[in-house]
Amino acid sequence: GMANSRKMVFNDEGIPPGAWKEALENGLPMQLDNFINTIHSKNLRNSVFADVTANEVLATKYDLLLQKSISVVACNKVACSSSYEYYRKLKDLASDFNAHFLFETNVGAGLPVIGTLNDLLRSGDTVNRIEAVLSGTLNFVFNHYNGERSFAEVVKQAQDEGYTEPDPRLDLSGTDVMRKIMILAREAGEHLEMTDIANNSFMPESCMQGDVANFYQEMAKHEAHFKALYTEANAAGKKLKFVASYKDGKAAVGLQHIDPQHDLYHLYGKDNVVLFYTNRYVEQPLVVKGAGAGAEVTASGVFADIIRAART
Repeated sequence: GMANSRKMVFNDEGIPPGAWKEALENGLPMQLDNFINTIHSKNLRNSVFADVTANEVLATKYDLLLQKSISVVACNKVACSSSYEYYRKLKDLASDFNAHFLFETNVGAGLPVIGTLNDLLRSGDTVNRIEAVLSGTLNFVFNHYNGERSFAEVVKQAQDEGYTEPDPRLDLSGTDVMRKIMILAREAGEHLEMTDIANNSFMPESCMQGDVANFYQEMAKHEAHFKALYTEANAAGKKLKFVASYKDGKAAVGLQHIDPQHDLYHLYGKDNVVLFYTNRYVEQPLVVKGAGAGAEVTASGVFADIIRAART
C-alpha cells in the first residue's frame, strides 16, 4: 500500500512501480487512522512502514505500528527529535515486539552515519566527542556565497535544487542541525532534549518571522549582514561552516570560521561530514563524509533501511 496527503491505495498483489501514480490517483481519500487500521487488519508478515514525509502527526503514530510488530523506516526526523520519552518508547517497542525502527536518513541522507555510530557502540567503543557539518543546505549556501550574488539568491538556488527542508527556515535557523546532533547524541546514549542544545544562530531575527515569502524578503534586506560574515572569514583565510558539536554531555550548533588545517575545511557542494572521537579513535577521528542532501541519495538511504528491515 501507499499514500500521500490526499489519497491512499492498497493492493494485495502489489503496486507496479510504473503505475503507482495512476493507482494512487484512483485510490481512496487519505485518512491516517484508516490507513493504519488497514495495515493492522491485513496482518502481513515482515511488514515495513516507510515514512518519507515531514509530517508531525504521522510521526506520532509509529508506536501503533511497532506494537504490532510492523517495522518503521523513517526519513521523517520528527519522531527521533521529539521528546526523549517518545524516542525511547519507540526504541523499546521495536525491541519488545521484534520489529525494526530505522532512521539512517535522519542524519546525512544516505551516508552511513547512524549505522557507523551504532556499530561503534555495539562493538564496545565509547563516543567521547562528535564534530560535524550536518546541513547539506548550509554547506551548499556557504560554499556558493561570495557576495557576488545575494545570500537570498543562493538560498533560493539550494531550495530549487532540492537540498532544503520543505520549509527552508528550518535549515537556515539551525533547527534542523540541532535535531540531527541531538539524534546522534541520543544514539550515543545521551539523554538530551532540544532545549538543552545551544544555537548560535547567524540569522537576523526578522528573517524567521512571517511566512517563507517574508523570509526571502527579509534576507534581501539584510544582505549587508551576510556579506560582512563572508568578508570577515575570507579576510582571515578561513571558510564559514555551520558546525554541530557534542562533548561531555552537551551539544551546540553555530557558524564558525574554519582554517585550512581543519578536517571540516575541505568540504564542498552539499557534502556533510561527521567526525567521531572515541576511545579507539582518539587523535584521528573516524570520518564519514559525502553528499548529505538531495532526493536520490536520501531515497537510496531509505531503500537501504527498508531492505535491512525486510531481511532480518
